[in-house]
Amino acid sequence: MGPDKHTVRPGGRGILSTAVTVVCAVTALAAPGTAFAAPSPTPSPSASASADASASVTVPPDKDLEAVRDKLDKLYHDAAVATDAYNAAEEAARKQSAEIVGLAKKIVKGQQKLDELKERAGRAAAAQYRTGGLPDSAKLMLSDDPSEFLDGAGRVLQGERATKGLIRELTQTQQDLKQYAADAADQWNRLEAGRKAKAAAKKKITQRIAAAEKLESTLEKKQRERLAELEQESAYKAQTAWLDTGILDEIHTKASATGKKAVAFATAQLGKPYVWGAEGPDSYDCSGLTSQAWASAGKPIPRTSEEQWQQLRHVDVKDMRPGDLIIYFDDASHVAMYIGDGAIIQAPRPGRTVSIGGAGSMPILGVVRPDA
Repeated sequence: MGPDKHTVRPGGRGILSTAVTVVCAVTALAAPGTAFAAPSPTPSPSASASADASASVTVPPDKDLEAVRDKLDKLYHDAAVATDAYNAAEEAARKQSAEIVGLAKKIVKGQQKLDELKERAGRAAAAQYRTGGLPDSAKLMLSDDPSEFLDGAGRVLQGERATKGLIRELTQTQQDLKQYAADAADQWNRLEAGRKAKAAAKKKITQRIAAAEKLESTLEKKQRERLAELEQESAYKAQTAWLDTGILDEIHTKASATGKKAVAFATAQLGKPYVWGAEGPDSYDCSGLTSQAWASAGKPIPRTSEEQWQQLRHVDVKDMRPGDLIIYFDDASHVAMYIGDGAIIQAPRPGRTVSIGGAGSMPILGVVRPDA
């Protein structure tokens, strides 16, 4: 899925004609190994001084680069939140479009039924006109033949019931059509509101990513290298602190059969680029990767990390098993797949690729299990 894909674009004001138009147009996994190797050691003061002396760019103090990193983290975090909103609007648009298609089909079918009922009523009226306009009950009273009277009485009762049934059916069909039209209008309004929300989210995403890329572009090569080292050091420190709690001594659960399939799919995507709003096959965002991995295992799950957190079963971190999803940050703006041995597979952020990292390298909100 490309990041600028739209399901349905609003057109004219006629909801019914638009709706009808819509109808006519839906493992085996290697151990992480070196995933947690310590980052490259920080150069010694003498080595740094020697390198700086021969370089045209002086690497600023770490505290200055930390400020840059904090700003980048905030920009990419804001982009991730907006990406979740974009994906949610995209998913809602799919469902609303399907609802409109279904309602449009009901409208077409209901209108055909209404036309048939009106034709039946017209035929009955024409027959009455041809017989002089007298109702069957009046003609029955004028009959002198007792047997004809009795037979006619039965026909009159049947005719009255049929007439009442026809009227009820006509009334119900008209009411159904009115409700279908109202429902279709409501879904269209929701679709339009979702389109605006999606456009706003897209604007925010592109603005935040552009700002982050602009900030990074102001750094010289040595500054970018040192910034990357600081990021690795931070992730390593967080992962080490998490492992030092002894959490891996408590996690012994093996993957389920479907979990193994999901992990195998995610593993096969290693190295593919992060693209916001993408769900394969050539690129992914964080929840695009996890949702597609579980879909490939035969277990569809919600599209966004927030929905995955809200709708899937929560499990304790100590009980998690490979294939489970770890939700990060207080706003559930990031998700990764646990693969065992304290490792995750994730699509991190713009400019990065699907990769293996430490499960404790970011603040964990909780763990969810798609195949609970």
